[in-house]
Amino acid sequence: MYAITGITGKVGGALARSLLAEGLPVRAVLRDEAKAVEWRTRGCGVALAEMDDAASLTSAFRDATGVFILPPSEFDPEPGFPEARHVIAAVTSALVEARPGKVVCLSTIGADALHENLLTQRTLMEQSLQEIGLPVTFLRPGWFMENALWDIPSARDEGVLRSFLQPAGKLFPMVATQDVGHLAAALLREDWSGARVVELEGPARISPNDIAGAFATALKRPVRVETVPRASWEQIFRSQGTRNPLPRIRMLDGFNEGWIDFSEHGRSAVKGTTPLESVIAELVGAGQAKASV
Repeated sequence: MYAITGITGKVGGALARSLLAEGLPVRAVLRDEAKAVEWRTRGCGVALAEMDDAASLTSAFRDATGVFILPPSEFDPEPGFPEARHVIAAVTSALVEARPGKVVCLSTIGADALHENLLTQRTLMEQSLQEIGLPVTFLRPGWFMENALWDIPSARDEGVLRSFLQPAGKLFPMVATQDVGHLAAALLREDWSGARVVELEGPARISPNDIAGAFATALKRPVRVETVPRASWEQIFRSQGTRNPLPRIRMLDGFNEGWIDFSEHGRSAVKGTTPLESVIAELVGAGQAKASV
């Protein structure tokens, strides 16, 4: 049996569906009983647990062949990442107590970055889980292509993609969430010892110009890139309600300056198969369908 946290999200859902398609037993680890119906209908067992509650996680992970850990993302962390540390302590304690057969943890590109930034939350998780004495795989995907969801309104209404990734022609490692879920399912079915890192990016690296081009095709209108000046980032993020924007700013610096990247610039990374164009087309189509309801 495979215990899957984050199963209601894109990555966890793709992972669970992949395992179920292989006829493998899945335990959906959920916070909300109201979301359990879908997964029970699919044939899953259900365990209710909070990611910061060691006791409920221990129960959810017990007797599992493998566990998938999808840590919650804190986009506006307090200094020192206390929110992430609380989750890390609970997850680590639960895994030590439950002793599942193996663990796949969703980490991120940049978990090995030398400078503190928003992704340091995953660095801390990796450091803790390396010490539990179980087979652990840290799956480090690139920037999610689906992050472009937030760019749909300006691309559709103004023909503009305002990019914090820059310059507009720079190629960045990105990947579709369904590729992340499918690889996580494959990794859970493998056997290994100790801790290992698996990096994952899409079939080709992607620039902001490429994203604008994919939007132009999907929306059937011209879309151009406007890079957002770095000097304005803090004011923009604070106006959006962010109290501590520095970690996010430093993460973007890392991508733009190149100190957040895969080892060997991705030459040894696993390559996904989903192209950017299909992800953008799906995001745009879903938005149009929702608007027409």
